[in-house]
Amino acid sequence: MAYIRGENKPADASSGECPFCRIPSLGDDEGLVVHRGELSFVVLNLYPYAPGHLMVCPYRHIADYTETTDEEAAEIADLTRDAMRVVRQVSGAGGFNIGMNQGHIAGAGIAAHLHQHVVPRWPGDQNFMPIIGRTKTLPELLGDTRALLADAWPTA
Repeated sequence: MAYIRGENKPADASSGECPFCRIPSLGDDEGLVVHRGELSFVVLNLYPYAPGHLMVCPYRHIADYTETTDEEAAEIADLTRDAMRVVRQVSGAGGFNIGMNQGHIAGAGIAAHLHQHVVPRWPGDQNFMPIIGRTKTLPELLGDTRALLADAWPTA
C-alpha cells in the first residue's frame, strides 16, 4: 500500500529528495544495502517484483546511463554480475531480468537517479497469485534477505 499511495516518492528531482542519494548515509540494515562499491552500491528494492530484487545505483545523482563515467559504468556492470552470482548461490535463481527504465515515459519510478534492476526468476514464479489473488508472495522479510545476500557477497 505504501507503493500505491506514493509514500517515499521524491517530491522533486533534486538530490535532496532522492531516496537513492539518502540510502548511502544510512546503515546497511536500515538502508537495505547489500554491498557498497567505490562508485556504486547494491540495495534491495523496497517494493520488490520478486524475492531478492536488487538495484545497482551510482552514488552520483545522475538520471541517464549516458551520464555515467567509464568507471561508473564498469562498476555497475561488475556489481550486476556479482549480484547475479550471489543471488544464484543463495537462492538458486533460474534466470534474471536485468534492466534500466530510463525516464518516466519508460516506466522509471524514480527517474532522477539511475538504477539498474536485477530481478531473480524461478520456474513458476509468476503463477496465479499476482493475477487472481492480486498479490505477490515474498517468503522472507527484506532485512533477512539483505543479511543473507550481504553475508554471501564476495570480498575484494
